[in-house]
Amino acid sequence: MSASKEAICEKEVEKPQLGWATTRYFVTFMLFLGMANAYVMRTNMSVAIVAMVNHTAIQHGEEILDDECGDRELEVDNGEDGEFAWNSSLQGYILSSFFYGYVITQIPFGILAKKYGAMRFLGWGMLVNSVFAFLVPVAAREGGVYGLCAVRFIQGLGEGPIVPCTHALLAKWVPPNERSRMGAAVYAGAQFGTIISMPLSGLLAEYGFSGGWPSIFYVFGVVGTLWSIAFLILVFEDPSTHPRIDEREKRYINDSLWGTDVIKSPPIPFKAIMKSLPFYAILFAHMGHNYGYETLMTELPTYMKQVLRFSLKSNGMLSALPYLAMWLFSMFISVVADWMISSKRFSLTATRKIINSIGQYGPGLALIAASYTGCDRALTLAILTVGVGLNGGIYSGFKINHLDLTPRFAGFLMAITNCSANLAGLLAPIAAGNLINNKPTMGQWQIVFFIAAFVYIICGTFYNIFGSGVRQFWDNPENDEQKPSLEPAGSSSNQDARLSNGNTGPLAITASES
Repeated sequence: MSASKEAICEKEVEKPQLGWATTRYFVTFMLFLGMANAYVMRTNMSVAIVAMVNHTAIQHGEEILDDECGDRELEVDNGEDGEFAWNSSLQGYILSSFFYGYVITQIPFGILAKKYGAMRFLGWGMLVNSVFAFLVPVAAREGGVYGLCAVRFIQGLGEGPIVPCTHALLAKWVPPNERSRMGAAVYAGAQFGTIISMPLSGLLAEYGFSGGWPSIFYVFGVVGTLWSIAFLILVFEDPSTHPRIDEREKRYINDSLWGTDVIKSPPIPFKAIMKSLPFYAILFAHMGHNYGYETLMTELPTYMKQVLRFSLKSNGMLSALPYLAMWLFSMFISVVADWMISSKRFSLTATRKIINSIGQYGPGLALIAASYTGCDRALTLAILTVGVGLNGGIYSGFKINHLDLTPRFAGFLMAITNCSANLAGLLAPIAAGNLINNKPTMGQWQIVFFIAAFVYIICGTFYNIFGSGVRQFWDNPENDEQKPSLEPAGSSSNQDARLSNGNTGPLAITASES
Protein backbone atom coordinates (compact mmCIF):
# COMPACT_ATOMS: atom_id res chain seq x y z
CA MET A 1 0.00 0.00 0.00
CA SER A 2 1.38 3.40 -0.93
CA ALA A 3 2.36 5.96 1.63
CA SER A 4 -0.11 8.47 0.20
CA LYS A 5 -2.97 6.05 0.78
CA GLU A 6 -1.95 5.94 4.41
CA ALA A 7 -1.85 9.72 4.74
CA ILE A 8 -2.81 10.74 8.24
CA CYS A 9 -5.38 13.44 8.85
CA GLU A 10 -4.52 14.64 12.31
CA LYS A 11 -4.89 17.56 14.59
CA GLU A 12 -1.73 18.55 16.34
CA VAL A 13 -1.71 17.32 19.91
CA GLU A 14 0.89 19.14 21.96
CA LYS A 15 2.91 16.79 24.15
CA PRO A 16 3.24 18.14 27.69
CA GLN A 17 6.76 18.40 29.09
CA LEU A 18 6.45 16.06 32.06
CA GLY A 19 9.76 14.21 31.79
CA TRP A 20 9.86 10.52 32.64
CA ALA A 21 7.75 10.84 35.78
CA THR A 22 4.50 10.23 33.94
CA THR A 23 1.64 7.90 34.74
CA ARG A 24 1.62 6.18 31.35
CA TYR A 25 5.31 5.27 31.78
CA PHE A 26 4.53 3.80 35.19
CA VAL A 27 1.66 1.77 33.72
CA THR A 28 4.00 0.61 30.97
CA PHE A 29 6.60 -0.40 33.57
CA MET A 30 4.03 -2.38 35.58
CA LEU A 31 2.83 -4.13 32.42
CA PHE A 32 6.45 -4.93 31.60
CA LEU A 33 6.90 -6.54 35.03
CA GLY A 34 3.62 -8.41 34.59
CA MET A 35 4.76 -9.81 31.25
CA ALA A 36 8.08 -10.78 32.86
CA ASN A 37 6.27 -12.62 35.67
CA ALA A 38 4.05 -14.38 33.14
CA TYR A 39 7.01 -15.72 31.20
CA VAL A 40 8.85 -16.70 34.37
CA MET A 41 5.90 -18.93 35.23
CA ARG A 42 5.85 -20.63 31.86
CA THR A 43 9.63 -21.04 31.37
CA ASN A 44 10.74 -22.15 34.84
CA MET A 45 9.30 -25.62 34.25
CA SER A 46 11.55 -26.04 31.20
CA VAL A 47 14.63 -25.81 33.43
CA ALA A 48 13.09 -27.46 36.50
CA ILE A 49 12.04 -30.58 34.60
CA VAL A 50 15.70 -31.32 33.76
CA ALA A 51 16.39 -31.54 37.52
CA MET A 52 13.13 -33.35 38.31
CA VAL A 53 13.70 -36.32 35.99
CA ASN A 54 15.61 -39.44 37.07
CA HIS A 55 17.59 -40.03 33.90
CA THR A 56 19.22 -43.21 35.19
CA ALA A 57 15.85 -44.83 35.90
CA ILE A 58 14.57 -44.25 32.36
CA GLN A 59 17.83 -45.02 30.60
CA HIS A 60 16.81 -48.64 30.03
CA GLY A 61 15.41 -48.69 26.52
CA GLU A 62 16.11 -44.95 26.09
CA GLU A 63 19.41 -43.27 25.37
CA ILE A 64 19.06 -39.99 27.18
CA LEU A 65 22.23 -38.29 25.94
CA ASP A 66 23.50 -38.09 22.39
CA ASP A 67 27.02 -39.51 22.00
CA GLU A 68 27.73 -38.43 18.41
CA CYS A 69 30.15 -35.77 19.64
CA GLY A 70 33.10 -37.55 21.21
CA ASP A 71 34.91 -34.62 22.79
CA ARG A 72 34.21 -33.63 26.38
CA GLU A 73 36.01 -30.33 26.59
CA LEU A 74 32.92 -28.70 28.07
CA GLU A 75 31.56 -29.70 31.43
CA VAL A 76 29.11 -32.60 31.47
CA ASP A 77 26.28 -32.59 33.96
CA ASN A 78 27.32 -34.85 36.83
CA GLY A 79 24.56 -33.72 39.14
CA GLU A 80 22.27 -36.13 40.94
CA ASP A 81 19.25 -37.58 39.20
CA GLY A 82 15.81 -36.27 40.06
CA GLU A 83 12.79 -38.01 41.54
CA PHE A 84 10.64 -38.86 38.53
CA ALA A 85 11.00 -41.47 35.78
CA TRP A 86 9.40 -39.46 32.98
CA ASN A 87 10.50 -40.15 29.42
CA SER A 88 10.78 -37.44 26.75
CA SER A 89 7.23 -37.98 25.53
CA LEU A 90 5.75 -37.51 29.03
CA GLN A 91 7.95 -34.45 29.55
CA GLY A 92 6.50 -32.95 26.36
CA TYR A 93 2.94 -33.37 27.66
CA ILE A 94 3.89 -31.87 31.03
CA LEU A 95 5.48 -28.85 29.38
CA SER A 96 2.44 -28.32 27.16
CA SER A 97 -0.21 -28.72 29.91
CA PHE A 98 0.22 -25.08 30.93
CA PHE A 99 -0.77 -23.93 27.45
CA TYR A 100 -4.07 -25.83 27.39
CA GLY A 101 -5.36 -23.67 30.25
CA TYR A 102 -3.74 -20.60 28.79
CA VAL A 103 -5.39 -21.05 25.40
CA ILE A 104 -9.01 -21.62 26.41
CA THR A 105 -9.23 -18.37 28.41
CA GLN A 106 -7.93 -16.06 25.66
CA ILE A 107 -11.11 -15.21 23.77
CA PRO A 108 -13.45 -15.16 26.83
CA PHE A 109 -11.14 -12.71 28.60
CA GLY A 110 -10.77 -10.65 25.42
CA ILE A 111 -14.56 -10.21 25.28
CA LEU A 112 -14.91 -9.62 29.03
CA ALA A 113 -12.07 -7.09 29.06
CA LYS A 114 -13.76 -5.15 26.27
CA LYS A 115 -17.01 -5.01 28.24
CA TYR A 116 -15.86 -4.72 31.87
CA GLY A 117 -12.29 -3.45 31.65
CA ALA A 118 -8.96 -5.26 31.52
CA MET A 119 -7.08 -4.27 34.67
CA ARG A 120 -8.78 -6.49 37.26
CA PHE A 121 -8.88 -9.56 35.02
CA LEU A 122 -5.13 -9.22 34.47
CA GLY A 123 -4.30 -8.66 38.15
CA TRP A 124 -6.48 -11.40 39.59
CA GLY A 125 -5.53 -13.87 36.87
CA MET A 126 -1.84 -13.44 37.57
CA LEU A 127 -2.54 -13.79 41.30
CA VAL A 128 -4.14 -17.21 40.66
CA ASN A 129 -1.16 -18.17 38.51
CA SER A 130 1.32 -17.13 41.23
CA VAL A 131 -0.50 -18.80 44.14
CA PHE A 132 -0.77 -22.13 42.31
CA ALA A 133 3.00 -22.06 41.71
CA PHE A 134 3.35 -22.99 45.40
CA LEU A 135 1.40 -26.20 44.71
CA VAL A 136 3.62 -27.49 41.89
CA PRO A 137 6.02 -29.50 44.13
CA VAL A 138 3.31 -31.22 46.17
CA ALA A 139 1.26 -31.91 43.02
CA ALA A 140 4.25 -33.56 41.33
CA ARG A 141 5.15 -35.65 44.38
CA GLU A 142 1.64 -36.66 45.43
CA GLY A 143 -0.24 -36.63 42.16
CA GLY A 144 2.45 -37.60 39.66
CA VAL A 145 2.08 -36.58 36.04
CA TYR A 146 -1.68 -36.05 36.30
CA GLY A 147 -1.45 -33.92 39.44
CA LEU A 148 1.34 -31.79 38.00
CA CYS A 149 -0.47 -31.32 34.69
CA ALA A 150 -3.63 -30.26 36.57
CA VAL A 151 -1.80 -27.55 38.55
CA ARG A 152 0.05 -26.31 35.46
CA PHE A 153 -3.29 -26.25 33.61
CA ILE A 154 -4.79 -24.00 36.34
CA GLN A 155 -1.72 -21.76 36.19
CA GLY A 156 -2.36 -21.45 32.46
CA LEU A 157 -5.98 -20.46 33.14
CA GLY A 158 -4.77 -17.68 35.42
CA GLU A 159 -2.26 -16.41 32.87
CA GLY A 160 -4.85 -16.35 30.10
CA PRO A 161 -5.75 -12.64 30.54
CA ILE A 162 -2.14 -11.40 30.35
CA VAL A 163 -1.84 -10.74 26.61
CA PRO A 164 -5.36 -9.61 25.58
CA CYS A 165 -5.72 -7.46 28.70
CA THR A 166 -2.24 -5.98 28.27
CA HIS A 167 -3.11 -5.09 24.67
CA ALA A 168 -6.39 -3.52 25.80
CA LEU A 169 -4.58 -1.40 28.40
CA LEU A 170 -1.92 -0.31 25.91
CA ALA A 171 -4.70 0.86 23.59
CA LYS A 172 -6.04 3.09 26.39
CA TRP A 173 -2.74 4.42 27.74
CA VAL A 174 -0.27 4.74 24.86
CA PRO A 175 -0.46 7.51 22.21
CA PRO A 176 0.06 6.26 18.63
CA ASN A 177 3.45 7.92 18.14
CA GLU A 178 4.83 6.02 21.17
CA ARG A 179 3.28 2.70 20.24
CA SER A 180 6.31 0.84 18.84
CA ARG A 181 8.63 1.77 21.70
CA MET A 182 6.22 1.29 24.59
CA GLY A 183 4.57 -1.78 23.10
CA ALA A 184 7.98 -3.35 22.52
CA ALA A 185 9.06 -2.36 26.04
CA VAL A 186 6.06 -4.14 27.55
CA TYR A 187 6.32 -7.30 25.47
CA ALA A 188 10.09 -7.39 25.92
CA GLY A 189 9.19 -8.28 29.49
CA ALA A 190 8.75 -11.78 28.07
CA GLN A 191 12.46 -11.93 27.29
CA PHE A 192 13.40 -10.26 30.56
CA GLY A 193 11.39 -12.88 32.46
CA THR A 194 13.07 -15.65 30.48
CA ILE A 195 16.51 -14.14 31.11
CA ILE A 196 15.80 -14.06 34.85
CA SER A 197 14.02 -17.41 35.00
CA MET A 198 16.45 -19.70 33.20
CA PRO A 199 19.74 -18.97 35.01
CA LEU A 200 18.09 -18.43 38.40
CA SER A 201 16.07 -21.63 37.99
CA GLY A 202 19.29 -23.47 37.20
CA LEU A 203 20.97 -22.12 40.33
CA LEU A 204 17.94 -22.87 42.52
CA ALA A 205 17.72 -26.40 41.10
CA GLU A 206 21.30 -27.08 42.25
CA TYR A 207 21.59 -25.01 45.41
CA GLY A 208 18.04 -24.10 46.41
CA PHE A 209 16.11 -25.14 49.50
CA SER A 210 13.47 -27.88 49.87
CA GLY A 211 15.36 -30.27 47.61
CA GLY A 212 16.46 -27.79 44.97
CA TRP A 213 13.90 -27.68 42.16
CA PRO A 214 10.84 -26.99 44.42
CA SER A 215 12.46 -23.70 45.48
CA ILE A 216 12.11 -22.50 41.87
CA PHE A 217 8.34 -22.42 42.22
CA TYR A 218 8.33 -21.06 45.78
CA VAL A 219 10.61 -18.11 44.96
CA PHE A 220 8.83 -17.10 41.77
CA GLY A 221 5.45 -17.68 43.38
CA VAL A 222 6.27 -15.07 46.03
CA VAL A 223 7.49 -12.57 43.40
CA GLY A 224 4.37 -13.05 41.25
CA THR A 225 2.04 -12.68 44.23
CA LEU A 226 3.66 -9.41 45.31
CA TRP A 227 3.44 -7.99 41.78
CA SER A 228 -0.24 -8.95 41.43
CA ILE A 229 -1.18 -7.18 44.67
CA ALA A 230 0.81 -4.06 43.72
CA PHE A 231 -0.77 -4.01 40.25
CA LEU A 232 -4.32 -4.25 41.60
CA ILE A 233 -3.66 -1.35 44.01
CA LEU A 234 -1.60 1.03 41.85
CA VAL A 235 -2.81 0.64 38.24
CA PHE A 236 -6.09 1.98 36.84
CA GLU A 237 -8.10 1.09 33.75
CA ASP A 238 -7.53 4.29 31.77
CA PRO A 239 -6.38 7.92 32.21
CA SER A 240 -9.93 9.13 32.86
CA THR A 241 -10.36 6.91 35.94
CA HIS A 242 -6.90 7.49 37.42
CA PRO A 243 -7.25 9.75 40.49
CA ARG A 244 -3.66 11.06 40.53
CA ILE A 245 -2.70 11.54 36.88
CA ASP A 246 -1.55 15.01 35.78
CA GLU A 247 -4.41 16.72 33.92
CA ARG A 248 -2.07 17.71 31.08
CA GLU A 249 -1.05 14.10 30.53
CA LYS A 250 -4.66 12.90 30.71
CA ARG A 251 -5.69 15.45 28.09
CA TYR A 252 -2.72 14.55 25.87
CA ILE A 253 -3.48 10.81 25.92
CA ASN A 254 -7.22 11.19 25.40
CA ASP A 255 -6.79 13.70 22.59
CA SER A 256 -4.23 11.48 20.88
CA LEU A 257 -6.34 8.33 21.05
CA TRP A 258 -9.03 9.29 18.60
CA GLY A 259 -12.40 7.75 19.29
CA THR A 260 -11.56 5.75 22.40
CA ASP A 261 -14.17 7.48 24.51
CA VAL A 262 -16.91 8.19 21.95
CA ILE A 263 -18.82 5.14 23.15
CA LYS A 264 -17.69 3.29 26.25
CA SER A 265 -18.31 -0.18 24.86
CA PRO A 266 -19.28 -0.24 21.16
CA PRO A 267 -20.31 -3.64 19.82
CA ILE A 268 -17.53 -5.81 18.41
CA PRO A 269 -17.81 -6.00 14.59
CA PHE A 270 -17.41 -9.78 14.38
CA LYS A 271 -18.36 -10.14 10.70
CA ALA A 272 -16.06 -7.38 9.52
CA ILE A 273 -13.15 -8.81 11.53
CA MET A 274 -13.70 -12.29 10.11
CA LYS A 275 -13.59 -10.86 6.56
CA SER A 276 -10.42 -8.81 7.10
CA LEU A 277 -7.28 -10.06 5.31
CA PRO A 278 -4.98 -7.82 7.42
CA PHE A 279 -6.40 -9.58 10.48
CA TYR A 280 -5.58 -12.99 9.01
CA ALA A 281 -2.08 -11.75 8.19
CA ILE A 282 -1.53 -11.02 11.89
CA LEU A 283 -3.17 -14.31 12.84
CA PHE A 284 -0.86 -16.47 10.73
CA ALA A 285 2.23 -14.45 11.64
CA HIS A 286 1.35 -14.93 15.31
CA MET A 287 0.78 -18.66 14.89
CA GLY A 288 4.08 -19.14 13.06
CA HIS A 289 5.98 -17.16 15.65
CA ASN A 290 4.50 -19.08 18.57
CA TYR A 291 5.29 -22.47 17.11
CA GLY A 292 8.92 -21.53 16.52
CA TYR A 293 9.31 -19.62 19.76
CA GLU A 294 7.76 -22.35 21.91
CA THR A 295 10.00 -24.91 20.24
CA LEU A 296 13.02 -22.92 21.37
CA MET A 297 11.72 -21.83 24.75
CA THR A 298 10.55 -25.23 26.00
CA GLU A 299 13.10 -27.45 24.24
CA LEU A 300 16.34 -25.44 24.26
CA PRO A 301 17.34 -26.53 27.82
CA THR A 302 16.75 -30.17 26.86
CA TYR A 303 18.72 -29.78 23.62
CA MET A 304 21.63 -28.20 25.48
CA LYS A 305 21.72 -31.14 27.89
CA GLN A 306 21.15 -34.01 25.46
CA VAL A 307 23.29 -32.85 22.52
CA LEU A 308 25.53 -29.98 23.60
CA ARG A 309 26.15 -31.65 27.00
CA PHE A 310 26.17 -28.53 29.18
CA SER A 311 25.80 -28.82 32.95
CA LEU A 312 22.49 -27.97 34.62
CA LYS A 313 24.02 -24.83 36.11
CA SER A 314 25.44 -23.74 32.75
CA ASN A 315 22.25 -24.86 31.02
CA GLY A 316 20.10 -22.19 32.64
CA MET A 317 22.64 -19.44 32.05
CA LEU A 318 23.44 -20.37 28.46
CA SER A 319 19.78 -21.00 27.59
CA ALA A 320 19.09 -17.40 28.61
CA LEU A 321 21.65 -15.88 26.21
CA PRO A 322 19.37 -15.94 23.13
CA TYR A 323 16.60 -14.21 25.09
CA LEU A 324 18.99 -11.54 26.35
CA ALA A 325 19.85 -10.86 22.72
CA MET A 326 16.12 -10.76 21.84
CA TRP A 327 15.38 -8.32 24.66
CA LEU A 328 18.17 -5.94 23.65
CA PHE A 329 17.39 -6.13 19.93
CA SER A 330 13.65 -5.58 20.48
CA MET A 331 14.44 -2.34 22.31
CA PHE A 332 16.78 -1.17 19.56
CA ILE A 333 14.52 -2.07 16.65
CA SER A 334 11.46 -0.44 18.28
CA VAL A 335 13.26 2.92 18.25
CA VAL A 336 14.16 2.32 14.60
CA ALA A 337 10.53 1.49 13.80
CA ASP A 338 9.21 4.67 15.43
CA TRP A 339 11.84 6.69 13.54
CA MET A 340 10.80 5.07 10.24
CA ILE A 341 7.19 6.10 10.89
CA SER A 342 7.78 9.60 12.30
CA SER A 343 10.33 10.52 9.61
CA LYS A 344 7.67 9.84 6.92
CA ARG A 345 10.29 7.87 4.97
CA PHE A 346 8.25 4.69 5.31
CA SER A 347 4.52 4.08 5.54
CA LEU A 348 3.17 2.36 8.63
CA THR A 349 2.42 -0.75 6.56
CA ALA A 350 5.94 -0.89 5.09
CA THR A 351 7.49 -0.39 8.52
CA ARG A 352 5.54 -3.23 10.09
CA LYS A 353 6.40 -5.60 7.23
CA ILE A 354 10.12 -4.76 7.12
CA ILE A 355 10.59 -5.08 10.87
CA ASN A 356 8.45 -8.22 11.06
CA SER A 357 10.48 -9.84 8.26
CA ILE A 358 13.60 -9.44 10.38
CA GLY A 359 11.71 -10.91 13.34
CA GLN A 360 10.50 -14.05 11.52
CA TYR A 361 12.92 -14.79 8.69
CA GLY A 362 15.90 -14.25 11.02
CA PRO A 363 15.14 -17.05 13.49
CA GLY A 364 13.88 -19.32 10.70
CA LEU A 365 17.18 -19.12 8.82
CA ALA A 366 19.13 -19.42 12.08
CA LEU A 367 17.35 -22.67 12.99
CA ILE A 368 18.25 -24.13 9.60
CA ALA A 369 21.88 -23.05 10.00
CA ALA A 370 22.08 -24.38 13.58
CA SER A 371 20.92 -27.81 12.45
CA TYR A 372 24.09 -28.12 10.33
CA THR A 373 26.69 -27.04 12.89
CA GLY A 374 27.28 -30.56 14.15
CA CYS A 375 29.45 -30.78 17.26
CA ASP A 376 30.55 -27.15 17.22
CA ARG A 377 28.85 -26.10 20.44
CA ALA A 378 30.07 -22.49 20.40
CA LEU A 379 28.90 -21.93 16.82
CA THR A 380 25.53 -23.56 17.49
CA LEU A 381 24.92 -21.38 20.52
CA ALA A 382 26.07 -18.27 18.64
CA ILE A 383 23.72 -18.92 15.72
CA LEU A 384 20.75 -19.62 18.01
CA THR A 385 21.55 -16.46 20.00
CA VAL A 386 21.59 -14.31 16.85
CA GLY A 387 18.45 -15.96 15.47
CA VAL A 388 16.39 -15.60 18.64
CA GLY A 389 17.77 -12.07 19.03
CA LEU A 390 16.45 -11.08 15.59
CA ASN A 391 13.09 -12.53 16.66
CA GLY A 392 12.71 -9.35 18.73
CA GLY A 393 11.53 -7.60 15.57
CA ILE A 394 8.09 -9.16 15.90
CA TYR A 395 7.16 -6.77 18.73
CA SER A 396 7.35 -3.77 16.41
CA GLY A 397 5.98 -5.94 13.59
CA PHE A 398 2.82 -8.02 13.84
CA LYS A 399 2.59 -7.95 17.64
CA ILE A 400 1.70 -4.26 17.89
CA ASN A 401 -0.13 -4.28 14.52
CA HIS A 402 -3.47 -5.03 16.22
CA LEU A 403 -3.45 -1.48 17.58
CA ASP A 404 -2.86 -0.07 14.09
CA LEU A 405 -5.85 -1.89 12.62
CA THR A 406 -8.26 -1.28 15.49
CA PRO A 407 -7.24 0.56 18.67
CA ARG A 408 -10.67 0.08 20.23
CA PHE A 409 -10.88 -3.67 19.59
CA ALA A 410 -7.18 -4.46 19.86
CA GLY A 411 -7.62 -6.54 23.01
CA PHE A 412 -10.27 -8.71 21.37
CA LEU A 413 -8.18 -9.13 18.22
CA MET A 414 -5.18 -10.09 20.32
CA ALA A 415 -7.32 -12.62 22.19
CA ILE A 416 -8.23 -14.35 18.92
CA THR A 417 -4.72 -14.35 17.47
CA ASN A 418 -3.06 -15.28 20.75
CA CYS A 419 -5.50 -18.14 21.33
CA SER A 420 -4.87 -19.53 17.86
CA ALA A 421 -1.13 -18.94 18.16
CA ASN A 422 -0.92 -20.82 21.42
CA LEU A 423 -2.90 -23.72 19.98
CA ALA A 424 -0.09 -23.89 17.43
CA GLY A 425 2.51 -23.27 20.14
CA LEU A 426 1.36 -26.06 22.43
CA LEU A 427 1.99 -28.53 19.60
CA ALA A 428 5.68 -27.60 19.59
CA PRO A 429 6.82 -29.39 22.78
CA ILE A 430 4.58 -32.38 21.98
CA ALA A 431 6.01 -32.69 18.47
CA ALA A 432 9.58 -32.25 19.70
CA GLY A 433 9.07 -34.68 22.60
CA ASN A 434 7.78 -37.40 20.30
CA LEU A 435 10.43 -36.83 17.65
CA ILE A 436 13.32 -37.11 20.11
CA ASN A 437 11.78 -39.75 22.40
CA ASN A 438 14.15 -42.78 22.65
CA LYS A 439 16.45 -41.25 20.00
CA PRO A 440 17.69 -37.76 20.89
CA THR A 441 20.16 -37.66 17.99
CA MET A 442 21.32 -34.71 15.94
CA GLY A 443 19.25 -36.02 13.04
CA GLN A 444 16.04 -35.97 15.08
CA TRP A 445 16.79 -32.53 16.48
CA GLN A 446 17.44 -31.34 12.92
CA ILE A 447 13.88 -32.34 12.02
CA VAL A 448 12.56 -30.38 15.02
CA PHE A 449 14.52 -27.29 13.93
CA PHE A 450 13.52 -27.60 10.25
CA ILE A 451 9.81 -27.80 11.05
CA ALA A 452 9.99 -24.69 13.23
CA ALA A 453 12.07 -22.83 10.61
CA PHE A 454 9.65 -23.48 7.74
CA VAL A 455 6.66 -22.48 9.88
CA TYR A 456 8.43 -19.20 10.70
CA ILE A 457 9.20 -18.45 7.05
CA ILE A 458 5.86 -19.44 5.51
CA CYS A 459 3.80 -17.48 8.06
CA GLY A 460 6.10 -14.44 7.79
CA THR A 461 5.62 -14.45 4.02
CA PHE A 462 1.84 -14.57 4.37
CA TYR A 463 2.03 -11.49 6.60
CA ASN A 464 4.14 -9.64 4.02
CA ILE A 465 1.56 -10.31 1.32
CA PHE A 466 -1.63 -9.43 3.21
CA GLY A 467 -0.58 -7.29 6.20
CA SER A 468 -1.53 -3.62 6.64
CA GLY A 469 -0.88 -0.73 9.00
CA VAL A 470 -4.09 1.16 8.11
CA ARG A 471 -6.83 1.62 10.66
CA GLN A 472 -9.78 -0.39 9.37
CA PHE A 473 -13.07 1.19 8.31
CA TRP A 474 -15.03 -0.92 10.80
CA ASP A 475 -13.19 0.77 13.68
CA ASN A 476 -14.17 4.29 12.63
CA PRO A 477 -15.79 5.97 15.69
CA GLU A 478 -17.57 8.39 13.35
CA ASN A 479 -19.81 5.46 12.43
CA ASP A 480 -20.88 4.71 16.00
CA GLU A 481 -23.64 7.28 16.12
CA GLN A 482 -24.66 7.13 12.47
CA LYS A 483 -28.09 5.94 11.46
CA PRO A 484 -27.72 5.15 7.75
CA SER A 485 -31.45 5.01 7.04
CA LEU A 486 -31.90 8.60 8.27
CA GLU A 487 -28.80 10.21 6.76
CA PRO A 488 -28.87 12.16 3.50
CA ALA A 489 -26.99 10.76 0.55
CA GLY A 490 -24.19 13.27 1.00
CA SER A 491 -23.37 12.24 4.57
CA SER A 492 -20.06 10.68 3.55
CA SER A 493 -18.87 14.02 2.24
CA ASN A 494 -19.86 15.61 5.54
CA GLN A 495 -17.68 13.08 7.31
CA ASP A 496 -14.81 13.89 4.93
CA ALA A 497 -15.22 17.55 5.80
CA ARG A 498 -14.98 16.75 9.50
CA LEU A 499 -11.79 14.76 8.84
CA SER A 500 -10.20 17.58 6.86
CA ASN A 501 -11.15 20.11 9.53
CA GLY A 502 -9.08 18.19 12.07
CA ASN A 503 -11.83 16.65 14.19
CA THR A 504 -9.85 13.45 14.53
CA GLY A 505 -6.71 12.19 16.11
CA PRO A 506 -3.60 10.66 14.59
CA LEU A 507 -5.21 7.47 13.30
CA ALA A 508 -8.07 8.89 11.24
CA ILE A 509 -9.04 7.01 8.10
CA THR A 510 -8.89 8.61 4.68
CA ALA A 511 -12.09 8.58 2.66
CA SER A 512 -10.61 6.24 0.08
CA GLU A 513 -10.02 3.60 2.74
CA SER A 514 -13.39 3.75 4.44
